[in-house]
Amino acid sequence: MKVLFSALLFLSFTVSAVTELDGRSLTPEAIVRVADGGQVRISPQTKAVVHQSYITLMASVAAGQPVYGMTLGVGLNKDKKAAEDAVQFNRDLLRAHAAGTGKPLSIRAARAVMVTRLNMLLTGGSGAHPDVTETYIRFLNQQITPLIPSSGSIGEADITLLSHIGLAMTGEGDVYYQGKQMPAGIALEKSGIPALKPVAKDALAIISSNAFSAALAALALYDISRLINLNFLSYAFSLEALNGHVSPFLADTLQQRPYPEVIQSAAILRSLLDGSSLNEPDASRPLQDPLSFRSGVYLLADLRNSYQRAYRQLFIQLNSADDNPVVILPDTATPAGAVRPSANFESLPVVAAFEQLSMSVARYSLAQAQQLVVLNTPAFTGLSRFLGTENTTHAFGAVEKSMMAAAMRNKSLALPVSLDYLPVAGGLEDVATNAPLVIDRLQQQIDNSYELLSILLIHSAQAIDLRRQKNPHFRLAPDTASLYDVVRTSVLFIDRDKSLQADIQTLANILRDNNNHKIIRSHYAVCTHPHHQRGCDRRTKAETD
Repeated sequence: MKVLFSALLFLSFTVSAVTELDGRSLTPEAIVRVADGGQVRISPQTKAVVHQSYITLMASVAAGQPVYGMTLGVGLNKDKKAAEDAVQFNRDLLRAHAAGTGKPLSIRAARAVMVTRLNMLLTGGSGAHPDVTETYIRFLNQQITPLIPSSGSIGEADITLLSHIGLAMTGEGDVYYQGKQMPAGIALEKSGIPALKPVAKDALAIISSNAFSAALAALALYDISRLINLNFLSYAFSLEALNGHVSPFLADTLQQRPYPEVIQSAAILRSLLDGSSLNEPDASRPLQDPLSFRSGVYLLADLRNSYQRAYRQLFIQLNSADDNPVVILPDTATPAGAVRPSANFESLPVVAAFEQLSMSVARYSLAQAQQLVVLNTPAFTGLSRFLGTENTTHAFGAVEKSMMAAAMRNKSLALPVSLDYLPVAGGLEDVATNAPLVIDRLQQQIDNSYELLSILLIHSAQAIDLRRQKNPHFRLAPDTASLYDVVRTSVLFIDRDKSLQADIQTLANILRDNNNHKIIRSHYAVCTHPHHQRGCDRRTKAETD
């Protein structure tokens, strides 16, 4: 019985699942659950933290401390006193910052943004009135989703985008409710949710955050974790198609230069190829493979390592207070608590990690394109040119161009954009990260990568069939044999020249479907929770459930 490469990273969640938020343990997987319709709750202990944060803020103001965004304006207007009518001041602050542009986010992405900001408020660092968190909860659980524009943030707090959530809570702007777009005021009336009356620094608590960028980063990480697992499996499959060498990732080979992440990735590859003919001597096998294959374990280790770093950095962001000013809850060091100016909205720790991940995706994309060229070359494979048959003239020759075009797109998307900014706010805000753009470019890379993967797998399956015609005893490993079956259920052996466009898209859609658990089974290449998991060991599904 074949052991399928199982979906350990992607447990199937029902819409009725309830996620408890505590400001300390939100993960990309939990964000996806809520984004896909799951409900949320918070414990009485967490509610007490929010209440204490508000009390601490009000006590600081009562003691005469000026507070940015509460007793004073924001940005360069911090020298202006706030209006005495706190509700009017907060509404005006939301209105003045609601300047996003572009198409609105999908409902799924907007829900991800809301749950992300809600969880950050639960840390107690914002000083928001408890009514704010309660409104977030009711919006999520009663399926009210504000229309949030997709553009307008330069990555130093997503103020021009998150303000649209705050406006919807007060009854302004548009929302989706019960599958329809309508004015927020009507949705509040229909749902029985009272309009929020923001007080103190509630408006700033809603908008002074990178929750927009962090939420989209979480969705991207969830998507790329599946892609990385598939890349490990497809590399093993393509190496079999080449009849290549396993020696570059044997344990004793790598002990001569023991990079931990490479050793871990090599162990995964050896497991995936357990039972393959590649582990047996073959006099026809060339002495050394081209570097796109020979260095594969290093390329995969780099991709996996970059993912883990991005996950760790994002986990901190998701479970922290990125407010300015930030409320310090009372403790032994600060018995009365405090309200302090901060730069916690600086998104560079996350952005730098995600740009590194984007570089790793591009590097691996280029290697995959080269692997395809190798498979098309008889001098490397011992097979026919462009993997053709007696009945083909052109076979897989032209599709190399599509592969290269996709790889080059991923390369261009990896070019750093965090350095492209100009001063704003009268020169007061003179650095930026372009965090939303960094995340968007990574998401585009992920989407492109499934076309790359599809083309490579179609080639690999063709090469394996041709190799078996020459050697009927050539044997795939159980895991790669399962992948072969997935490919062949949608793309048949190419015996005559034909258009491959439909086949490429069909297989790409199968590969990217997170509900398709027939592809990834019983091993995983990336940690589900690298922020707290010891090492990055591989476990069975039963052990991780």
